[in-house]
Amino acid sequence: MVDQNNLPHLIPPHGGYRKLKSFQIAQLVYDVTVRFCDRYIDHRSRTHDQMVQAARSGVQNIAEGSQASGTSKKTELKLTNVARASLEELRLDYEDFLRQRGLPLWRPDYPALVRFKAKRCSCLEDIQGWVEEERKGNTEEHGRAQMDTDKAGNKSLSVKVDDGQCSSVFPPVLVANAALSLLNLCCYLLDRQLAVQASAFEQEGGFTERLYRVRSDARKNKK
Repeated sequence: MVDQNNLPHLIPPHGGYRKLKSFQIAQLVYDVTVRFCDRYIDHRSRTHDQMVQAARSGVQNIAEGSQASGTSKKTELKLTNVARASLEELRLDYEDFLRQRGLPLWRPDYPALVRFKAKRCSCLEDIQGWVEEERKGNTEEHGRAQMDTDKAGNKSLSVKVDDGQCSSVFPPVLVANAALSLLNLCCYLLDRQLAVQASAFEQEGGFTERLYRVRSDARKNKK
């Protein structure tokens, strides 16, 4: 009689993506991006759809890769890489948004960004709270501020940026830089995930190799 407890598992534990920090941050980036694009990107623009889809792709592919890992490490590796590529595309879109409007891309030690990182935001409401804190208490750091109204009738905070050479809309500057900070962290985590997954695949092989080992061990235990 075969002792099942001594046999290696053909399908190991998998699908715990909700516990992955990369998934949690990617999901937050998705929520932020949907709100950001609805408010600051023309709905008729391809950029609007592309940013939202890139953010969604990051979330969905992390989840799908984690779920597929039970039977295919190769698929897990491939989908995690797709997620990483999608978020890199989104990172470039946020950078383009700032650059094309003459708005600042904050350095990592910029005071407002340091405050953002310290809050360790885990949901959209946390980020909204940080934005409001910055608007109310730290406008002098970003320049002279005054209320303005855009063509759609939405009130926003106009700010003279740093050297006074151009004016920027305060909330988009905040949210875009916050999103980039989250993306930088998420991409770093996914790079580490990919390295671990590649090493595991190299050492352990995929489902075919595992199936062979399980069948071989089963035959040995029958003897």
